Amino acid sequence: QVQLVESGGGLVQAGGSLRLSCAVSGRTGTISSSSMGWFRQAPGKEREFVARISWSNPGRSYADSVKGRFTISRDVTKNTVYLQMNSLKPEDTAVYYCAASRPYGSGGPTLGAYAYWGQGTQVTVSS
Repeated sequence: QVQLVESGGGLVQAGGSLRLSCAVSGRTGTISSSSMGWFRQAPGKEREFVARISWSNPGRSYADSVKGRFTISRDVTKNTVYLQMNSLKPEDTAVYYCAASRPYGSGGPTLGAYAYWGQGTQVTVSS
């Protein structure tokens, strides 16, 4: 069973930065053979796509709202995926979730493209 554990959330002022981490365990080489995504959910809103890194290439894609400010990366030796968040805005406040596709899945911006999810980490940006 694949397990994902997010960390790195917290309270930051607008304009600040945070780096989220997603440690993956339960299957050797998960992030080198799975597409990994970051999603977020603000209070009263649906969970939305933030960023994704595919298992091959690896290709990256971002939501328009975070493009140019957030960067997704991975360290296959640590089986960990990161989300570097710069120039944070109050509207970035949400619970951030890490997700993994099944092996060799393409991932993408939809929740259904991912089979495994973490419990989430809270990010709060004050104005």
